[in-house]
Amino acid sequence: MKKYRIRLIFPCIGGILFIFLLFGMLLSSVEANSLPQLPTLNIPTVTGTPVGAAITVKIDQDQINVRSGPGTFYPKVGVLLAGQVVPAKGKSPGGEWILVDYPGVEGGSAWLYAPLVDLVPGSVLNIIEPPPTPTPLVTATIDPTLAAQFIVTSVPTRLSTFTEPPPLAIPTFQPADGGAGTTGIPPGLIIISLLTIGTLIGIVSFIQRR
Repeated sequence: MKKYRIRLIFPCIGGILFIFLLFGMLLSSVEANSLPQLPTLNIPTVTGTPVGAAITVKIDQDQINVRSGPGTFYPKVGVLLAGQVVPAKGKSPGGEWILVDYPGVEGGSAWLYAPLVDLVPGSVLNIIEPPPTPTPLVTATIDPTLAAQFIVTSVPTRLSTFTEPPPLAIPTFQPADGGAGTTGIPPGLIIISLLTIGTLIGIVSFIQRR
């Protein structure tokens, strides 16, 4: 009797285990069907690409101008702020200007003055020929009528005509003795002669009295 029971228990245990195993398999298949299926295609992985040559605006600059060409005579198309990092494409033949990526403008690139920025270490820039020099839209012309208003011509002043003065009249003086002085004998000689004669007469008179 005991042997019969033991033989009966083993099939029962086996059947129970089989039922649990079957139930587990069904439960696993249900959970697998409820989960979203992953695509079988290969998903590309995003890998970092090197930035390449770039520049950094110097910190001591609040902002710098970005122009359409390598020169101050090219129009300004925008600005960059201090510390801003921008990819660089090349430089001018003299190395004074750098071509950078600048979306939003024609061609997507613009030029900036090299002394105002620093190159990112390892950056190598190729020489790029600059664009043609811009021509002014309006040629400056001078209005001759307007320019004539600012031309000051000095009117020469007419000098007075020279009038010859009347001839100078030189006065002549007549001698007081009525022309006696016109004999040609100096008055001094006459005086000396008279003194000499008077002296001789005095000497003769003195000798006669003795």
